[in-house]
Formats: sequence, C-alpha cells, structure tokens
Amino acid sequence: MNSFDDREKAYEKKFAHDAELQFKANARRNKLLGLWAAEKMGLTGEAVDKYAKDVVLSDLEEPGEEDVFRKIRGDFDEAGIDQSDHQIRRSMEELMDEAVAQIESQSE
Repeated sequence: MNSFDDREKAYEKKFAHDAELQFKANARRNKLLGLWAAEKMGLTGEAVDKYAKDVVLSDLEEPGEEDVFRKIRGDFDEAGIDQSDHQIRRSMEELMDEAVAQIESQSE
C-alpha cells in the first residue's frame, strides 16, 4: 500500500508542477504578446511596459485566452492597426512556444 501512496503523491506533485509551469508560460506569453502589440501600436518608453502588464492582467477576466485576444483585437482596432484575427492568434501561438522555451531554459 505504501508504494501506491507514493505513486499517488508523485502524480499529485507532477500535476501541481505542470499547472504552475502552464500558469508561468501563459503569463510570459501574455507579456511577450503585450510587448509585440505595443510595438505594433508605436508605444514607447514606460507605455510599453504598462501595456504589457495590462495584457497580462486581461487574462484574469475569464478562463482561457479569449479575453487576451479580445483586448489585443480591440486595441488594434482602436489604434487603426491592420492585423487580422489569424495574425494575432498566430502570434499568440508563436509567443507561447517562445515563452515555454524561455521557462524551460531557466529551469535547467
């Protein structure tokens, strides 16, 4: 029975670790996305960092990433930035890959 308990604890620990990594990757991706969008909108200086933080916080509105997408889409529309939904979503995917790679390289 002891090995079963040990295995269960190991699975719980792995699940918690994976959930933490996913949270960190999402937050990192959102920051990178905010920096990318800020550049597209021509923001400079402190406005870039503030915008990136706003994008990270926008992810707390609802589960999933649609809240982040809506923020970027709305801000691009307001600023007159010509980016299709597909381009925004593709950037979100590419930046998630980059965020995961950054996090994995830090943990080595």
